[in-house]
Amino acid sequence: MSKVIKFGEDVEGYEIPVLNEREIRAAAGILFTWAFMAVLAAIMKGSFVMLKYFILAFLVDFLIRVFINPKFSPTLIIGRLIVRRQTPEYVGAAQKKFAWVIGLILVLIMLILVVFVNSFSPITGLICLICLIFLLFESAFGICLGCLFYGWFYGKKARYCPGEVCEIKDRHEIQKTSGAQLLIVLGFIAFIVLCVILFNEAFSVKPTDLFKITDSGKN
Repeated sequence: MSKVIKFGEDVEGYEIPVLNEREIRAAAGILFTWAFMAVLAAIMKGSFVMLKYFILAFLVDFLIRVFINPKFSPTLIIGRLIVRRQTPEYVGAAQKKFAWVIGLILVLIMLILVVFVNSFSPITGLICLICLIFLLFESAFGICLGCLFYGWFYGKKARYCPGEVCEIKDRHEIQKTSGAQLLIVLGFIAFIVLCVILFNEAFSVKPTDLFKITDSGKN
């Protein structure tokens, strides 16, 4: 039973149980994509059906992660299959559990308000936004925002963080950003803003079916 009900894996060279960050990021990407489509459907079409299914799936997945064993989580299994050819990147299991408990609390609130009460409000909107941000940062940047709260809550530093962010060290030369590079980013933002100002009216025109355009040209 101890091999089934367990959080984290014992890997040689690591003093505490660890998890594979690569499969966690892959699973977060899967959940983010589903959550984003569900929220988009709720906003654009007023349909909460996909969001309700997502809440149920998210709940079951995280219950398995936290209370049984992450290796049996459906999304982590899919993520494991996707990244199976990549070398594992081990991270401490303790801070991941803390982060996933936060996610579990949020989805339980959503279950009550959206599924059981069948309602929406600024509360559910804010929770959706928080979940999307957490999943995006995990999947796209490899930053576990929930893990950051682990140190604040327990008053001790997490161990074996992704990218060794827990370790105090100087950045490599390739990681440094110059003033000129920051100006390029600001210039790019200014370019986007200028495009919106100049082309918003033209870009707002509804597109026409390409084949209808070609047919009308022939006639």
